[in-house]
Amino acid sequence: MLQEVAIRSTNAVALQEAATAATDFAKASKSAATRRAYQVDAADFVAWCAHHGLEPLPAQVDTIAAYLAYLARSGLRASTITRRCAGIRYMHRMAGLESPTSSEAIKAVLAGIRRSIGTAATRKAPATAETVRTILAEMPADLRGLRDRALLLLGFAGALRRSELVALDVEDLEETAEGLLVRIRRSKTDQEGAGDFVSIPHGSRLRPVAGVRAWLEAAGITEGPIFRSIKKGGSVTLERLSDRSVAHVIKQRAEAAGFDPNVFSGHSLRAGFVTSALHHGADILRVMDVTRHREVSTLKTYDRRAKAFKQHAGEAFL
Repeated sequence: MLQEVAIRSTNAVALQEAATAATDFAKASKSAATRRAYQVDAADFVAWCAHHGLEPLPAQVDTIAAYLAYLARSGLRASTITRRCAGIRYMHRMAGLESPTSSEAIKAVLAGIRRSIGTAATRKAPATAETVRTILAEMPADLRGLRDRALLLLGFAGALRRSELVALDVEDLEETAEGLLVRIRRSKTDQEGAGDFVSIPHGSRLRPVAGVRAWLEAAGITEGPIFRSIKKGGSVTLERLSDRSVAHVIKQRAEAAGFDPNVFSGHSLRAGFVTSALHHGADILRVMDVTRHREVSTLKTYDRRAKAFKQHAGEAFL
């Protein structure tokens, strides 16, 4: 009898552990950044429901519709409202509940919001090659300056997303006669971690490889995270920079060079590479080799901007 109880108890523990593991795997279907965004969105919805005495889980269709309308009247962008809705959907699914966000009523509300307030994205300025060159000219040669220089150069030359940039370790760099091969372990379009690489030529103008090497040698970094925080006293820590730090560095260094920091973002380096490459006549497929975009259509906006005044239709008479 006691043996049967012990077996049932062991099985119950194993079942609970398996259930917990299954939940963890389900959460891993979304990136950490996406999960954090959904958690923030869900928390906002829960707080709004508590303020109005409404039940957030499971939520009624009318409750979600009213919340989305409230967000629209508050001045949020259509893309943000759509993401908030996705956060509510994720919250329900993780709780094992059918999400009311899939109803036709909610779809109609979202469509009406997009039609009413528009869907145009607020685009930040690309940090083009000329912009980066100007920023670098104003940077000091101290340890922090060397780190930020390497960060800007590698982020620009590799058209890296900020999350990819700060995730790099020394072990991800392979130096060759032609330049650096940078391994990208995981990215926005590679959530399962198949991995990819991007090539960084030595260059004769910005010289990104030399910039990265100078930082690593000055900081004495031979393994682990490439881009790390620096204490006020000037000592380099073991702490990896966050993806938000990339935007901070870009804005701070742009302002020091006389640019308006508000027009730049963490995406400016990636956008700047694409804009510069297309402006100088690079083949769009070769650009995609660097950016790792999967669809040509994604680069059409950059291509149109880069070539806005080349062979203009009104060139002969304006």
